[in-house]
Amino acid sequence: MKKYFSLVLFAHSVFALPFALIGFFLGVTSTNTPFNWLLFVLVLLCMVFARNAAMAFNRYLDRNIDAKNPRTVTRDIPAGKVSATEALTFVIVNCVLFVVTTAFINQMCLFLSPIALFVVLFYSYTKRFTALCHLVLGLGLALAPIGAYIAVTGVFHIVPLFYSFAVLFWVSGFDIIYALQDEDFDREQKLHSIPAALGIKNALRLSVVLHILSALCVILPLFFATFSWVYYIGIAFFCSMLIYQHLLVKPNDISKVDRAFATTNGYASVIFAACFLIDTFLRTGFNAF
Repeated sequence: MKKYFSLVLFAHSVFALPFALIGFFLGVTSTNTPFNWLLFVLVLLCMVFARNAAMAFNRYLDRNIDAKNPRTVTRDIPAGKVSATEALTFVIVNCVLFVVTTAFINQMCLFLSPIALFVVLFYSYTKRFTALCHLVLGLGLALAPIGAYIAVTGVFHIVPLFYSFAVLFWVSGFDIIYALQDEDFDREQKLHSIPAALGIKNALRLSVVLHILSALCVILPLFFATFSWVYYIGIAFFCSMLIYQHLLVKPNDISKVDRAFATTNGYASVIFAACFLIDTFLRTGFNAF
């Protein structure tokens, strides 16, 4: 089991999971839906199964590419720690578990589950034909807040969509920063990415634009729902982390990419979600426990 889960980086899970919690509790409190521990666990399981499938499939599909890249040659499949067959089996099992779990949530989640799986798995192919692969990755993670909201309510709503777009632009932006490390390799292997297509300087400019859009998307809910001062702190912290990572990475110095990618964005999502939840509990007196 440890061998299989080495395919999945837990640190990367903190990007989407906090926003899934936002979507879940937004659904509970905005519709006065009674909190349900079983439903909460099912939503968390869906997040785990979808993330497991997506990350393992990416490792499976990119195994030959990873073997050529000095940065990724030590990953599990190229290093021989996990076989390609084992990785694919892990993907299939998690896909099946994801669909089965959605069947216990509601009919809409079940019907939408193949679409969600297609998006999160399809990302792994995109770098082979489009530099917009970063946006596809962002779209996959953006399903978390709206998916969790639908799990509770069974319907769409504009406010969770704002959080989904916030994730889309945020993840796309920082994935461009992460891809700066492979700019030369991508060109040599004829792989597609924003840095390979535009160069480091222009890629960073596009990343800034995407992060500005992400900041706007966490601000827009203020015009559609009531929030307390705690949410404003969450917005300020989230935006400051967006700014900070762009101060860390410069066109002539990308040595701090890992710090900007994992640490900064991990704090951004966790603290922002914590502020949202605290704000929700303070305003509604909601007691889930």
